Amino acid sequence: MTESPLSRRALLGATAAGAASATLIGGTATAAAADGLVDVDVDWPRFLADADLIWKRLPQTWYEGPFLGNALLGSGIYAEPGANAIRFNVQHSQVQDHRPQFGSLFGLARLPIGYLTLEPVGAITGIDWRLDLWNAELRGTVTTAAGSLTLRAIVHDDRSVLAVEVNPSEGERGFRWVFHPAKAISPRADPVFNKPPPEGYTANPEPSVARHGDLEVIVQPLLAGGQHVTAWQETRRGRRRTLYAAVAWSFPETTAEREAVRMVRGAARRSFTALTPGHRAWWHAYYRKSFLSLPDRRAQAFYWIQLYKIASAARRDAPVMATSGPWLEPTPWPAVWWNLNVQLEYCMIHGSNHLELDAVTRSLDRYRRNLVDQVDQRYRADSAGIPRTTDMTLLNSGGTGTSGFPVGIPGQASPTPEVGNLTWALHNVWLSYRHTMDLTILRDVLYPLLRRAVNYYRHFLAPGADGRLHLPFTFSPEYGVNAPDCNYDLALIRWGCQTLLETVEALGARDPLVPEWRKILATLADYPVDGNGYMIGAGVPFAKSHRHYSHLLMIYPLYEVTWEQPDKRALIDRSLKHWISFEGALQGYSFTGAASISAQMQRGDDAAFYLSELLRRFVQPNTMYKESGPVIETPLSAAQSMHDMVCQSWGEVIRVFPALPASWPDLAVHDFRTQGAFLLSAVRRSGRTEFVRLKSLAGAPCRLRPGIPGPLKVRSASGRRVPWRVLPNGDIEIGMRRGEEVIVHNARHRPDLQVGPAAPGSPAPPWGLPA
Repeated sequence: MTESPLSRRALLGATAAGAASATLIGGTATAAAADGLVDVDVDWPRFLADADLIWKRLPQTWYEGPFLGNALLGSGIYAEPGANAIRFNVQHSQVQDHRPQFGSLFGLARLPIGYLTLEPVGAITGIDWRLDLWNAELRGTVTTAAGSLTLRAIVHDDRSVLAVEVNPSEGERGFRWVFHPAKAISPRADPVFNKPPPEGYTANPEPSVARHGDLEVIVQPLLAGGQHVTAWQETRRGRRRTLYAAVAWSFPETTAEREAVRMVRGAARRSFTALTPGHRAWWHAYYRKSFLSLPDRRAQAFYWIQLYKIASAARRDAPVMATSGPWLEPTPWPAVWWNLNVQLEYCMIHGSNHLELDAVTRSLDRYRRNLVDQVDQRYRADSAGIPRTTDMTLLNSGGTGTSGFPVGIPGQASPTPEVGNLTWALHNVWLSYRHTMDLTILRDVLYPLLRRAVNYYRHFLAPGADGRLHLPFTFSPEYGVNAPDCNYDLALIRWGCQTLLETVEALGARDPLVPEWRKILATLADYPVDGNGYMIGAGVPFAKSHRHYSHLLMIYPLYEVTWEQPDKRALIDRSLKHWISFEGALQGYSFTGAASISAQMQRGDDAAFYLSELLRRFVQPNTMYKESGPVIETPLSAAQSMHDMVCQSWGEVIRVFPALPASWPDLAVHDFRTQGAFLLSAVRRSGRTEFVRLKSLAGAPCRLRPGIPGPLKVRSASGRRVPWRVLPNGDIEIGMRRGEEVIVHNARHRPDLQVGPAAPGSPAPPWGLPA
């Protein structure tokens, strides 16, 4: 990453001046519906209705059905296997076991809770459902041989209660709800996955079930202490019957029962209609914080479903998402995965202007002690790392009070030396800083943890006969072969050292390790390369089908090797084509990685092709995704690939519409958040960019590649004469103050400064199970 002296000086001043006013991770950043220079004309209920999921057939699995959630409580809805009933799963992202001696996948695994069944009087003969994204509400009817049931369902935004209102016809007044508690054992122990538990591992005790009038309470004690409790009840208001259900968790205390009962009793005092205003207000404000519209209606709907999905699964104060989010289903992956999954799960929050969903920064900060304790004790004084899998507190099986350590040691085969995961996770934190310019993120979280992550590498780097620093063998995630000078790690080391140097400069800090970081950057071994492109590591070519692009991180998402370096283009092209040519083991996120790399290469048609292959081959009817079990990261990362096609802001340059396919001649984006803490709006009509609007939230340097041909005009909403200049490469540099807003357009053409839905292309079927 390079920058001019002007940019660096301005950056230091801007970050210091803007720190107090920058939007914080947990803040409520707003996107103006009618900014000073831009008129936003979006009929939100109508626009989002085009993305609603529709069911005309009863979904049979989680991959087909509606899903509701608020990052803690989650419910997937589909037919109860082998029964005339509809299942409403009841799962919770905090509910896990607490026996670290059995590892993260058994002893610390997320635990299934159970489900409710809606059991009608007559045989189910049909359904007509709509998942209303704008209101985050499932609505529709169930038709039976005895009549019909009209239902509405939400997982309330802040009450963490599942509420389902049912209005039965006369023949269905006798329908009933039944709760089915699940066995409190790691889902990995399910025989279908053939993953035997460790010796000595046993299931938790059976739950107790008690009724207190109209309230049922299911208490699940845990062998390690603590409990999780489900409470539910029905209320009747005329013919309408409303179910309220909640889950509470406590460890090591046994206070969850009181909390679960309190949540249900509090909600049940209100009718379903009375519960919805606050719930709807949160979701309406959430959607309005950014806007994206494109001609491909199915891709556009997919994008907005991902925005719904991530807000249903992630909030700043919720646990970092496990592989299936808050919707736990039978899975061999009942934990948090750190060698790609977490990083991809949260990548879309930045551009979409939703930093309030960033649980990664909060969790790495809050549980940093576990990051230290899970490296070998010889390195704990100055190092930290994160294992491949953890629970919500970032604990694996190591650390204080347990035997062993789960972060491998370079050069030692057991445990697997996969040591770059913390550094990669900190890249997400760095993106949160860059998109807010909030110095507290830089100073309090990124700097101390990245320093430790790079220190861990420093213990193992050693000069070779060539005078360069080399790394003993480590593990490139999931390739299956250890390699010295592993490209996964070399890329992260380079990014880490460069970022630390930039960080101490931005903070005005003095760090005695500055000479060491500079030395590493100057003498670190080159990336191992052969005739096919980037290798796994020295002596280990990329030679088999492999879903993971861990050996290509220097290209994406780190942007250490870029298409803007002409001498690297052939290498990037060769590496991408060779990797993606091995078909057998490719999975969904292989295609999102290929799409984003293609977007960096400015190949919009290629990026669109890879996304279309993802949707065609891997994405399920409700936009969920599976590899043996449910994994949530891939569809979310596809939304980020769309971001990469629409806007890129790496290297301190904002690139507008850098990789649009020919099939997207019209496109509109509003309040897309970029690095440097800018809000971007831009409109493209008939293949021509009409204007670019930028609002500075922190007063950081602004370099823009607007993609507008001809002479340019830059004007401010305030009327101030804005200083700007054209750089030698054609980019423009604009001197924007914090809070200032500017428009860039062709000087010979005064554009219509209106943002609204793009002209639609061909009709497309809705997601779900339409007729």
